[in-house]
Amino acid sequence: MKFEPYPYQQKAIDFARDHTNAGLLLDMGLGKTVITLTVLDELLYDRFESEHVLIIAPLQPAKNVWPQEIIKWEHTKHMPCSVAIGTASERKAAIDKHAAVTIINVDNVGWLVDNYGKHWHFDTVVVDELSCFKSPKSQRFRKLRSIRKHVKRLIGLTGTPAPNGLIDMWSQAFLIDFGDALGKTAGGYRARYFKPTQYANGYPVKWKPRDGAEMAIYDRLSSCCLSMQTCDHLDLPDRLDIIQTVTLPQSIMDTYRKFEKELLLPLDGEVVTAANAAVLAGKLLQFTGGKVYGDDGNVLHAHDEKLVMMDEILAESNGQPVLCFYGYKHELARLTERFPQAVNVKEDGAVERWNRGEIELLLAHPASAGHGLNLQTGGHIAVWYSLPWSLELYQQANKRLHRMGQEHVVLIHHLIAKGTIDERIMRVLSEKDKTQLNLIEALKGYDE
Repeated sequence: MKFEPYPYQQKAIDFARDHTNAGLLLDMGLGKTVITLTVLDELLYDRFESEHVLIIAPLQPAKNVWPQEIIKWEHTKHMPCSVAIGTASERKAAIDKHAAVTIINVDNVGWLVDNYGKHWHFDTVVVDELSCFKSPKSQRFRKLRSIRKHVKRLIGLTGTPAPNGLIDMWSQAFLIDFGDALGKTAGGYRARYFKPTQYANGYPVKWKPRDGAEMAIYDRLSSCCLSMQTCDHLDLPDRLDIIQTVTLPQSIMDTYRKFEKELLLPLDGEVVTAANAAVLAGKLLQFTGGKVYGDDGNVLHAHDEKLVMMDEILAESNGQPVLCFYGYKHELARLTERFPQAVNVKEDGAVERWNRGEIELLLAHPASAGHGLNLQTGGHIAVWYSLPWSLELYQQANKRLHRMGQEHVVLIHHLIAKGTIDERIMRVLSEKDKTQLNLIEALKGYDE
């Protein structure tokens, strides 16, 4: 297939080519993969500025999307590509080919650095979904940081740069420009731009930007980052977010309130305990879905109200394909039992069957379907059986349907149990979204 870039894609290509350290904050559906491959092709074969490229991506994009995109396009199909996924011996064999382009999944970055850090030969690194490295305490960030000085050029890609607020930006910016924009240390970044709002055991655990900090951060990032949003460049069908209110029976709500207050929940003759606020939040979210994991690992029944709502949505869809996002394994089991026609997205050939319109109900966890899967040709209706706290997972999952190639209005149903933690999560996602949109908006056009 011949690639003829849109003006916005050419702008991104020029930016990444002309900046040794480049962050492309591109909304889902803008073609970040072909944009990046076009840059790599020029660096490898026209400018001879790169010899060995490493692409780091989440598992599904690393395994399926990047290799397929390379051979899809006329101008990149000649690139030798090696995919370092699988067993340690399989990964080693792939790395040792010294192909022009090597692809590895995020979870194996530590292995790669441990085994090849002393003989690092990748002069150019592409980090797909840069927000996977948003925690400066994570092993994957520390490992990649340890070899950053050996990388001559880095391209960071993400559509969700600040899923939990601007506090997430330091580690991502550090990987892009080695600390030039936001400083060399996470502690220095926090002290300079944020002030603590909550403490635990005498240590700050929550922060908010100081006065004027947001614009200062945006200004610093403009030297290495370019942002683009789908709505500014593509004419996509509308997306409707629909809140489906699930009203739990009074007896069930009484049990929910008691558990919320006392951290104890009697179900099926057993008592589930929640040791702290984080565990309690998880238990409450499980409860709104209808079942809760007991302290011994058993799954205890609470109600079937969301399943009833799913019945109604499927009936109203009248046979049209529906994509349902679940949060827990017991929700997957319940949905599969209730709806025998349901197919797990992880099943072999499920994505292809969905895109051919052969699956009525596709079940997916947002962590496994949030990155890289193109599902827009198979349907336009999605249901959130339970919501994630992560804005990144939420937005990425929704973009599986609402992206280039979608021909219908996208309907996103949210099953929200009235008066429960579901409502709070919905509010939190909305607030996080505002912060992220401010960041992306502020970085538009800084290179003009």
